[in-house]
Amino acid sequence: MSDTGTNPRTNFKVIALAAAGAVGGFLFGFDSSVVNGAVDAVRSQFGLAPTLIGLAVASALIGCAIGAYFAGRVADRWGRIPAMLAGSVLFLASAIGAGLSFGVWDLVLWRVIGGLGIGIASVIAPAYIAEISPKQLRGRLGSLQQLAITLGIFAALLSDTIFADAAGAAGKTFWLGLEAWRWMFLAGAVPAIVYGLIALALPESPRFLVLKKRDDDVRRIFARIWPDDDVERAIRDMRAAITDDERSTEKGALRGNRFGLKPIVWIGIILSIFQQFVGINVIFYYSTTLWKSVGFQEKDSFTISVITAVTNIVVTFIAIALVDRVGRRPILLFGSAGMTISLAVMAISFSQANIVNGAPSLPGAWGPVALVAANVFVVSFGASWGPVVWVLLGEIFPTRIRARALGIAAAAQWIANFLVTISFPPLAAVSLVLTYGIYALFAFLSFMFVMQFIPETNGMSLEEANTLLPHRNSAKKASAGARVDA
Repeated sequence: MSDTGTNPRTNFKVIALAAAGAVGGFLFGFDSSVVNGAVDAVRSQFGLAPTLIGLAVASALIGCAIGAYFAGRVADRWGRIPAMLAGSVLFLASAIGAGLSFGVWDLVLWRVIGGLGIGIASVIAPAYIAEISPKQLRGRLGSLQQLAITLGIFAALLSDTIFADAAGAAGKTFWLGLEAWRWMFLAGAVPAIVYGLIALALPESPRFLVLKKRDDDVRRIFARIWPDDDVERAIRDMRAAITDDERSTEKGALRGNRFGLKPIVWIGIILSIFQQFVGINVIFYYSTTLWKSVGFQEKDSFTISVITAVTNIVVTFIAIALVDRVGRRPILLFGSAGMTISLAVMAISFSQANIVNGAPSLPGAWGPVALVAANVFVVSFGASWGPVVWVLLGEIFPTRIRARALGIAAAAQWIANFLVTISFPPLAAVSLVLTYGIYALFAFLSFMFVMQFIPETNGMSLEEANTLLPHRNSAKKASAGARVDA
């Protein structure tokens, strides 16, 4: 193919499409973090114990896992765009239902429904972006998914802060006689509608159309987004990759000889699990409650949470700038090292806490130390594992199984997210030192996993990237291959 990365007109069109496709990530970030500001108000209004508040917070993640698992099947049968529309409708219903919920179980139900939509969006966005992007831009465009997630997190925390400040507190009455925490959920209707409208305007994925033998439609789309490429060669490459994969998977597209799945699918699953087991979403789901527990006022805790979200956005731009220059593996290794150190510092900080009125209070400089460590953790994650995992998930799977394999990996991610989220309140009640020590251990293990198993895919076409099957020393061989190909 020609170097589409050098044509500004082509770049603009592809970037615009990728950014539009990434709006699903905004819903992902918004929905997963909007509950942050509502946690204490929901606990007080419904009289919830720590375990039950963990369920109320994590309930959306159950739906996310289910939605992600089935998203690939929907996308492979009907297309990426219909799947996006389904996600927007489910999220819209959830935003309205959660905002008007009558009790905790009603709230849980609507959060699960919203989770279905977010699970779908979390799979379709990286798959769609990977499938419309030229290889020279794919890493940066794939990172837009994580950028959209961070923007969604920021928007959720900012809107939470605005509603809480306007009402006086999250649990106080605001517009139309509804408490401020209800408006936090209702605000999600706006991005849900925007996402649906954008999906209606997007073209279908060219690789999906090749899979369905709709070559004329592919030519029309390529004429718009890759006008300087050899379209016929691109179609032949995609069809050859699909044919090769069909021949090698006659007994089942996702099945392998070990543990029931192809090794590359297991790589995606484990990457997804590590992304969550470092505890990143504890910062975004419970940060307001956490900072209140160590001495900050509610207003200050909301402000700190917003600052953390802004930090997350800024460092994501670093990953976008570097992912196609430095490569995927070095960035992941840097992130794992930074997360391990910062989480260990947080564990040490909370080991110095005094218990005041049943809650930890950090004396002297330990409060600021914990706050800095938490933001270093966010920087380390946001510049590495946050965006790069989504880039890899979008490019390591063969075309024929990409949506389904991505769905399984994303479902594993949501299940891991659920386990971390629901376990944090009871674990924190026992020991924050133990809690952050566990997250630090998983960050260290993620470093070892990348060293041993993750191939470098920088500079490769999708068809080249997904020929890299994981095995011992494959990372070194793949890195060498990437340098030659570049």
